[in-house]
Amino acid sequence: MIRAILFDRDGTLIADDPGNDNPQSIAAIPGAADAVHRARQSGLKIGVVTNQPGVAEGAITRVQLAAMHERIDEMLGPFEGWFVCPHAQHECCACRKPQPGLLLDALFAFGVAVRECVMIGDIGSDIAAAQAIGMKAILVPTAITLPHEVIASPVVARTLLEAVEYAMGEVAAA
Repeated sequence: MIRAILFDRDGTLIADDPGNDNPQSIAAIPGAADAVHRARQSGLKIGVVTNQPGVAEGAITRVQLAAMHERIDEMLGPFEGWFVCPHAQHECCACRKPQPGLLLDALFAFGVAVRECVMIGDIGSDIAAAQAIGMKAILVPTAITLPHEVIASPVVARTLLEAVEYAMGEVAAA
């Protein structure tokens, strides 16, 4: 039984806009509010796991990042956890997806087992992070998703709502 869903942020919940530090310019992915509401309505714990290298690179401060997340909470409803990797790719940390550190942090914070959680994302590193610890993963492809990432994904959904419904066992995957 699923007790939690983890969402990637950029490209999954909101438009991927590298370098954006203006909360008012955030654009939700069409259908994201409905999908998140559906998960929340079912009583699932919901969190966001996101790589934010702009912090390490000095493009955005932690205060600005927090303001961005507050705005996303306003747009989509509050998330029970924000799990952020602030490191640059060259730092080789354990939390930057495709490493599973953020997902492990979320499992611990939510008090759920790996088999009780699903990761939903738009690129291969989201799926790889989940697979590294045996977590179920669902890919919702976008324009930046690479063909080999779609082929390698265990489950592919057409929309974020479909992914949430699949995670909850309500629909079959496409």
